[in-house]
Amino acid sequence: MRHGWVREVAGWLSAAAIAVIVTGQVVSTARGELLLRDGDSLVVPMFVRSVLEGQGWDWAMSTVLFLPESALFALLHLVLPIGIDAVMLVNAAVNVLALYGAIRFVAGRRDDGRAPVAWSVIAVAVFGLLAVTEVSASRDSLELASLLLTTTYYSATVIAVVVSIGIARRLCDRPGSRRGMLIALAAVAAVASLSNPLYLVWATVPLGAVLGFAALRENDRARMLSLLWWLLGGTAVGLLGRIPFSAWIENSGLGYARPQLWPESAQYYGDLLTQRLSTPLGWVAAAVIVALLVLAVRRTLRASSRGERLVAASAWMLPVLVVVGAIALGTNAARYLEPVVFAPILALVAAPRTLRFSPAVRRTATAAAAVLLLVGAGLNVPRSATAATAPDADLACVTDWIDESGQTGAGQFWTVRLPKLHLADPTQLIQVDHRLNGYSWLVNRADFDTTSVSFLLADEKTQSWEVSLGTMEIDVVDCGRYTIYDLAPEELPLGFPHS
Repeated sequence: MRHGWVREVAGWLSAAAIAVIVTGQVVSTARGELLLRDGDSLVVPMFVRSVLEGQGWDWAMSTVLFLPESALFALLHLVLPIGIDAVMLVNAAVNVLALYGAIRFVAGRRDDGRAPVAWSVIAVAVFGLLAVTEVSASRDSLELASLLLTTTYYSATVIAVVVSIGIARRLCDRPGSRRGMLIALAAVAAVASLSNPLYLVWATVPLGAVLGFAALRENDRARMLSLLWWLLGGTAVGLLGRIPFSAWIENSGLGYARPQLWPESAQYYGDLLTQRLSTPLGWVAAAVIVALLVLAVRRTLRASSRGERLVAASAWMLPVLVVVGAIALGTNAARYLEPVVFAPILALVAAPRTLRFSPAVRRTATAAAAVLLLVGAGLNVPRSATAATAPDADLACVTDWIDESGQTGAGQFWTVRLPKLHLADPTQLIQVDHRLNGYSWLVNRADFDTTSVSFLLADEKTQSWEVSLGTMEIDVVDCGRYTIYDLAPEELPLGFPHS
């Protein structure tokens, strides 16, 4: 125990190396498109840039407000003197490191016969293994672990769920009343549900079910019920706290629940599973998850303490309840199933007991792991740097032309967002629909103060325009995958914004 801080530092350094390796591996595949160029994935960088450059706060968000994600990205953007793509990749590594911290919290205190640091490193390494098996650019697939690396797909909610389980575990393992920890649980639930109501589905309902079952069988029923009430109370406070932000929220989320469509939802997720299992890497990921679920059930049945049982039960009950709930509500978004990949890894830290090896074997294994992590991190830093600085001639063609023209133009959601992020003045590109009405979705509404545009931007994702050009002369500018239709000096009026 005297050298416990050395183990903790070693654990964090190991996790940092894993984070660098995972980020480098993922961004060097087609999945890098999702991290750096996907229209949805760019909302946090766009929002942070808008706020920091004084372009206003009148943003149209989705159901999610991205408050913790935006705070982290703003901090990194202000502290690091690097480009926006590089900040996004640093953010990806920090997200993985934050997951390690949350897992380490769940693993509990060091003690004789326990190795929580080692098992936490193993757990985040297993999560990293799942992430590197994901190599497609699709956001609509069961490649869920790598979504943690984005600034958009609920990284803060993932961390909040794991931390909530950790708080519950520590309250179960420690005798007596721990009012401070109960307040911390409520605070995490409040902030998480304020930013993203999905916390209610990922944590409050399934963890509440775990606590409810525990209250039925445990002797310390009052403790379990107290945890449940504080969790529910914090979530309720967070949801009520969304009311002052209602002007930002374009979609309350209620429309996503369509129970009558549960057969279609079951077929949708079944098709995604079939697609995921169509590749060897998909089978590797599936085998790992199934093994973790089996381990979680086994440790639930053989748990030696309340805390161990709660973590082990959460590791398999969260995925099961989330999948059942997603189908029952008739949803059709793969990202809602993220607990399937992050919850099972908690089985590894439910009972982080020391493995019995000779000192020589432990030293050899530790040295080998250190070398592998050091070499792996060293090899993947250049990969991330290359991805962050890779030239994009087509994008540069668009941004240079717009910057030099001084004109204001328009483009549709999937087309406009990447160039808009990289323009010297993002307000020169207005996000519209195919009929040239303002499209108020994940964008600054101040953009719609502009009433007309003098060019249109299009690519292969652009839906056919339904606008009347009359006898306008159009100068077509070819920018590779982009095409600019220059109408100047003529202009087209913009329609009324909608979401």
